[in-house]
Amino acid sequence: MEKNEKIYVAGHTGFIGSAIMRKLEVQGYHNVITRTHAELDLTNQKQAAEFFDKERPNYVFNAAGRVGGRYANDTYRGEFLYENVMIATNVIHFSHINEVKRLMFVGAASIYPRQSLKLMREENILTGALDPTEEPASIANITGLKLCESYNQQYGDDFLAVIPTCLYGPRQHYDPLNSLVVPALIYKFHLANIERREKVIVWGTGRAQRDFLYVDDFADSMIFLMRDYLGSDVLNIGSGETLSIIEAASLIKELVGFEGEVILDDSKPDGVLIKMPDLSKLRKLGWTPKVKFREGIQKTYEADL
Repeated sequence: MEKNEKIYVAGHTGFIGSAIMRKLEVQGYHNVITRTHAELDLTNQKQAAEFFDKERPNYVFNAAGRVGGRYANDTYRGEFLYENVMIATNVIHFSHINEVKRLMFVGAASIYPRQSLKLMREENILTGALDPTEEPASIANITGLKLCESYNQQYGDDFLAVIPTCLYGPRQHYDPLNSLVVPALIYKFHLANIERREKVIVWGTGRAQRDFLYVDDFADSMIFLMRDYLGSDVLNIGSGETLSIIEAASLIKELVGFEGEVILDDSKPDGVLIKMPDLSKLRKLGWTPKVKFREGIQKTYEADL
């Protein structure tokens, strides 16, 4: 990926897309094209076709899509499935039609079977039932992965797919119901401080374990793989450090400065109890994250709230 080649970042204003933009600028990639959703609706096949035919990017980072936490996934099932399938299909297909050199598709850890073994290995995809609350969005992500794989096999394209673990960082969506776990916790503790509440309720038993990855580290890994990775296998991207939800909540409580009580609501689901990605393939390539969870939460809170 040469510095003067044209790069398209789909979803550049979003959580992951904005992190990619930050990293590209720092690393000297300035020939970057973007479009807001108002300028280009990637669920619209005609608009997507016209955009790729006109711009003809050399490289594509597909970070566009509808995202949300467990509640949002389970509530807006049709929207999550339709919008994400259409975006993946249009971006991948028209990248093929217009001979994009390399494309990177962003999946999600929810694509792994609900009853995965302790480590989520890339070869475990489609070997078991999905978490039912996240099934529609997961199916859309699997569609994107399989489109990349199938276009590579049939047409000789060079399309990559990566599966990040639980991401957090600046430009997250903050909402106690519709957000991912870290921004939901940050929002709850921040609001509790403002409203002088005496307690914060955390969903589940607190025992569920997650690998949390700072979003700018994830963006760094994407650029590294786009530039230096010669293969086309699906790759897990993570920090390699696992925290329980109650451990994460306790650290966020401390950094936000909330002095009240944390109450666990075990009537709410934990989801998959352990989500630990196998990072052996990534480690062999030589990439490692830089930002620890405590530092990442501090950076996030200072940037957004």
